[in-house]
Amino acid sequence: MPSTDALAEYHRKRDFRRTAEPKGSTGPGGRPEPSFVVQIHDATAMHFDFRLEVDGVLKSWAVPKGPSADPHDKRLAMPTEDHPLDYADFEGVIAEGEYGGGTVIIWDEGTYHGLATDRRGREIPFADALRDGHASFCLHGGKLRGGYALTRTRPGGDGQREAWLLVKKNDRHASSHHATEPRRARSARTGRTLKRVAADAAASGPSKR
Repeated sequence: MPSTDALAEYHRKRDFRRTAEPKGSTGPGGRPEPSFVVQIHDATAMHFDFRLEVDGVLKSWAVPKGPSADPHDKRLAMPTEDHPLDYADFEGVIAEGEYGGGTVIIWDEGTYHGLATDRRGREIPFADALRDGHASFCLHGGKLRGGYALTRTRPGGDGQREAWLLVKKNDRHASSHHATEPRRARSARTGRTLKRVAADAAASGPSKR
């Protein structure tokens, strides 16, 4: 079960009177397999947010260049705070001046299962694999499919941020295809671009004041 303060940092960084992001809570997901979501976030620096459901929250990494289907690409993935499970449904505009202010679309979503096993072939709990610094998994998404691995390359501390690499495994889903240029990418939910989502939000007026 997740800790009751698993979302403390998420809540601390946000003013829910001003942001339309879900306040959320920790808890089990509704699918037999855990979910994943990749969101494009047009914030101060454009990036992809890669999120995996683990122990009742979305473990999250900012991936500047986005996930790749090419096993030769080693994508930098910087961990961010845990997010609530219902953040997987968030698409919209975070108010200017708020943490992460900018437009968000859902680029891909689906489920995943862990691939890490011990020497006896028994599955290693995914949370344990992450804590150990290497987690292999298989994605079942609309765009991302097949095996991937997250590997910690820098532990953090001494003034340095923790860093990971996200790499595609060389399986039948591997290809030289790269993530769509973010500004041209379309939402997996609504087919809208970042520009369209921002325009729709402006037309409807601010949802939070």
